[in-house]
Amino acid sequence: MSNGFPFIDIIFFAAVALFIAFRLRNVLGRRTGHERRPEASTVTPSTRDNVVSLPGREEQAEAAFSHIDDAELRQGLTAIRRADPDFDLEGFLMGARQAFEMIVDAFARGDTEALRPLLADDVYGGFADAIEQRREAGETLETEVVAIKQAEAVEARMDGPHAHITVRFVSDQVNVTRDGEGNIVDGDPDQLAEIVDLWTFARDTSSRDPNWELVSTGVDE
Repeated sequence: MSNGFPFIDIIFFAAVALFIAFRLRNVLGRRTGHERRPEASTVTPSTRDNVVSLPGREEQAEAAFSHIDDAELRQGLTAIRRADPDFDLEGFLMGARQAFEMIVDAFARGDTEALRPLLADDVYGGFADAIEQRREAGETLETEVVAIKQAEAVEARMDGPHAHITVRFVSDQVNVTRDGEGNIVDGDPDQLAEIVDLWTFARDTSSRDPNWELVSTGVDE
């Protein structure tokens, strides 16, 4: 019988060792919030060559518009990209073209409800007044944007958190104004006119709203 005791002792001590190891794993494997921060990485010259450094936001913003020759425009767009890393010029210009057609069409139809969300207060007031004057005179405006031949950014800047971009639109249009009896008082339905507009769009880059609104209009002489 005495030969069995050493075997039992071995089992007992093995169980104790497993218990201690289990407790140590639970303690050492758990973060308490009081651990020391890891020391700075010591990358040796031989391993540093394998590290790929990603460009920061500043470098990405500058690289996005490096192809633009106009230094002032490039700086303005870069400032906008810094404020809004998701800003994409091509996407913006595509949206600006769509907004141009929508606004011109809604103005001709006198649709103030369609204009309201697209225009800043001052611009909306001017458009609404012109529509009201047209109605009072009993006149109607027929406008057809035949083609937008060009839509390019010509000026960009940040004003506080607000981004401003001026777009030069070159379009072929047919514009005819008729009186209450349908007689032409201005324009020619058979005449195609090239019109050059300068429209400035703006948005608050600190807002989650990604939409731009028209804040000023002008004609490039």
